[in-house]
Amino acid sequence: MSAHVLEYSVDEGIATLLLNRPDKRNALSGELIDAIQDGLGQAETDASVRVVLIRGAGKDFCSGADLEELERSAEMGHEESVREATRLGELFVRMRRHARPIVAAVHGRALAGGAGLATACDIVLAAEDAELGYPEVHLGFVPAMVMTILRRKVPEALAFELVTRGDPISAGRAAEIGLVNRVFPAEGFDEAVREYVAELASRPPSSVALSKGLLYTIDGVGFEDGIARGAEVNAVARQTEECREGVRRFLDRAK
Repeated sequence: MSAHVLEYSVDEGIATLLLNRPDKRNALSGELIDAIQDGLGQAETDASVRVVLIRGAGKDFCSGADLEELERSAEMGHEESVREATRLGELFVRMRRHARPIVAAVHGRALAGGAGLATACDIVLAAEDAELGYPEVHLGFVPAMVMTILRRKVPEALAFELVTRGDPISAGRAAEIGLVNRVFPAEGFDEAVREYVAELASRPPSSVALSKGLLYTIDGVGFEDGIARGAEVNAVARQTEECREGVRRFLDRAK
């Protein structure tokens, strides 16, 4: 892992991936994307990790793609350009398939690919003075890699407005339309994030992993197929030791 562009740490079941390019507003270079992939891999193989938290160093969460790299990529051929774009797409797929819940803590600005990175997380926590947006249209570009996720998180008309006007929106507005789960005061934001993530980490990991997997795999399937998949996960869940213990605790309290 490239430690100088991403800092990885684990504390009390929480793996923190700190984007560490504050001088570039944590722009997503190819090196940083690879480092995030590596960090997710470490978290996935560490049995002590229950939640992954993605944060940004400095004033902003992430300003988007590294424009110097984007400019150089204009000289690539079509196939090479597709491979380069797929790099970010593969990260988003990895995040969705990751067994642990992934939380974005957004402060300052999360724009373009930075908003895409936050949107790809399972939960987004934002400071009340944060801004999110997909301003690629102003560069003649397209937020193509996040479109599939964005289309699932907000209604079609709102997604269209976000990507064609390219205006930044407040954290409050982002919460109203479903891009952000919780908005916390800017003062004390770090502590609020720690409390939220610690509580999430206290949930039984097998239950969280099964819930995440089922929620995303039933996306787009028919009603009957979704119910059938739910039955399979139900059967798996009831056989876990965590479920057995939870039921026993509940019955003991009831007695």
